[in-house]
Amino acid sequence: MPYDVTDLALADEGRLRIEWADRHMPVLRDIRARFEKERPLEGLKVAACLHVTTETANLMRALKAGGASVVLCASNPLSTQDDTAAALVEHYGIDTFARRGVDTDGYYAHLEAALDTRPNITMDDGCDLVTLLHTKRRDQLAEVTAGTEETTTGVIRLRQMEREGALAYPIIAVNDTPTKHLFDNRYGTGQSTIDGILRATNLLLAGTTFVVAGFGYCGKGLSMRARGLGAKVVVTEVDPIRALEAAMEGFKVAPMAQAAREADVIVSVTGDRDVMRREHFKVMKDGVVIANSGHFDVEIDKASLADLARTVVRVRENVEEFTLEDGRRINLVAEGRLVNLGAAEGHPAAVMDMSFADQSLSLEWLSRQQDLEVRVHDVPAEIDAEVAKVKLTTMDIEIDTLTDAQESYLHSWTEGT
Repeated sequence: MPYDVTDLALADEGRLRIEWADRHMPVLRDIRARFEKERPLEGLKVAACLHVTTETANLMRALKAGGASVVLCASNPLSTQDDTAAALVEHYGIDTFARRGVDTDGYYAHLEAALDTRPNITMDDGCDLVTLLHTKRRDQLAEVTAGTEETTTGVIRLRQMEREGALAYPIIAVNDTPTKHLFDNRYGTGQSTIDGILRATNLLLAGTTFVVAGFGYCGKGLSMRARGLGAKVVVTEVDPIRALEAAMEGFKVAPMAQAAREADVIVSVTGDRDVMRREHFKVMKDGVVIANSGHFDVEIDKASLADLARTVVRVRENVEEFTLEDGRRINLVAEGRLVNLGAAEGHPAAVMDMSFADQSLSLEWLSRQQDLEVRVHDVPAEIDAEVAKVKLTTMDIEIDTLTDAQESYLHSWTEGT
């Protein structure tokens, strides 16, 4: 079986952690059980470019149970859990190309290996696999019928491709469905980003000035969690509506040029590049900690930071200390890559349960479609509602239902006062 993982000897440890995550993913577990009986994905050849974590492993198990032929490669060099990758190969028979810390050439070699399987469905986390297909592997585009995208960054890229007429097949924006962006982005990113920073630095956040760049769903969750730990949160934004929302939520709002002067910790969650750059590094306090929780490592201008530094020392496992000419030290966490996966384990399984339920049910829906319009599609509303209902059931939460009179009232324009 083709694969490229760090060490198959880690497989048993990986299997234990995959099974632990599975216990906290009841929605996906139920889907896997149904898929095993019904085999709705029979005939699908899926190439998935995702973070290779225990939660992703359980998604791969569900797709395989549904009859799909699956190959997995990593969507970020620092997010791969080597024991998980080994277990996927050794215990679950899933072709996996992922090594933690792989260099850029190795990263793209893994993407190429996934596409060598000639998939008819793509699952992407950041749009790298789709971009490779649309540039260097265009001869395969006719074989691909549809795909899914998991991240805000990836959806931004896909919508631009759609606007330019470059998108060659329909893709579902799983990221944009409520059970993903309301919960995964807000509660998952909020908690896991803090987790990564604390594991890397062992900082006490209470009393610090914590700057959050970007007040989208991820930024909202991170701001909420940082404030909950006693930090004074400052939000930077370019969108006036989001900036106003942050202010109404009680957060201080300021431009990065000002916020960088007072920050003890700065985290970017924007999906754009150069959020922290040369002019900001020049005014940061001695000892500031900077990190990124956006998908790609472009949000912090690492080249300019390195250019300003006279020395760079790895002072902790996931912390590089850049000492500038005037003696100030700037501490970069997880090489500026996704801090929640580079320095921790990513989102809790209970939150990924919903996102990956959306993924698996979206693939089932795609398998039944004929002549789907080539554009970026939303997850069908009935899928999202079903995932939410099942999740509530697993949490022993009941909700009300509308009476016939209430249902009628909501669908009438003649009933009034």
